[in-house]
Amino acid sequence: MPELPIPIPPLPTLHESVFMAIALLTVVGAFLVVAARNLFHNALGLALTFFGVAGVYFVAEAEFVGVAQVLVYVGAISTLITFAIMLTRGMMYGATSPLNRQAGTAAIIAATVFVVMAGLLGSLPWPVAEEPIVDGQIVIANLGVGFVTEFVVAFLLLAVLLLVALAGAIVLAQDRK
Repeated sequence: MPELPIPIPPLPTLHESVFMAIALLTVVGAFLVVAARNLFHNALGLALTFFGVAGVYFVAEAEFVGVAQVLVYVGAISTLITFAIMLTRGMMYGATSPLNRQAGTAAIIAATVFVVMAGLLGSLPWPVAEEPIVDGQIVIANLGVGFVTEFVVAFLLLAVLLLVALAGAIVLAQDRK
């Protein structure tokens, strides 16, 4: 009986390699968020995760969403969280414990969500785009129109969320006497 050749998997393309590197960066940042003992290091890991997510958007050719990710999350939210941590002196220098009474429950819930999401993602038929979008400006114009018509409530709620986060940072920064 002749031996069958073992198929060698193809090497990843440059696009796939860049995606895997950015995905690894995102996962490392997310791991730092949950595993670091210092709250400031958690915030830096969150900023790294936000940068990684923006990179995934850029690789997926969603440049507008990637730029919005950098501006809103990295530029505003991460900076706000970092300043809030730095301005609350007690949290800045103290090390927090990564484990508490809810660690077991959180692990069970996280594992359950992972299994359910993996099952859903594996069973869904993924549509394939038939033709590429040739004019990105039309997409951005339609997105802008959607922000002020169809998605105006979500857009305003995002603005309120940023305003509340800013007000919370100011309250945390005040000296308590």
